[in-house]
Amino acid sequence: MVDKTMIPAVLVNSFVGALLSVSNGVSIAAEFVKNESATGVKAPGSRAAAFIGIVGGKSHCTVALMADMTAFETYVAAFTGGMVKADPDDSMSMSVLGEMTNMVSGRALIFADMPGLDITPPQLFSGENIKLSPTVKAKVKSFTLPFDIGKGRIYLVVSVY
Repeated sequence: MVDKTMIPAVLVNSFVGALLSVSNGVSIAAEFVKNESATGVKAPGSRAAAFIGIVGGKSHCTVALMADMTAFETYVAAFTGGMVKADPDDSMSMSVLGEMTNMVSGRALIFADMPGLDITPPQLFSGENIKLSPTVKAKVKSFTLPFDIGKGRIYLVVSVY
């Protein structure tokens, strides 16, 4: 069992590994930009996002994948074999981001080895420069983890309660 003080680090590291693994599985070369990781939420230029909750045990967290248009197009093409055009207003292409969030979250929980946690269904958002405002409380820790996807960028935002 993971020490409660280590939960944020374990989850963040697990999510980084999970996003890289899922990306690799669909032949996308994702590169974690560690030196641009930040506390709080900093995901400029995001056009499509999926938000998921992780509940159970003594810890709760939320996870969001927030993609700029180039990264969104890259993932939609990879997940659909190029059969679906990436469009933030199209539910089919947005479902790719939801499924990807499910896959990343599920894999991260396996990597973290924290029994008793479960994943909520994803919620999908689209628009120009989507912003996420996490709860501002002392016990909530949020981290933004950027990944370069070719010329695009996807952000993994993990908030641990």
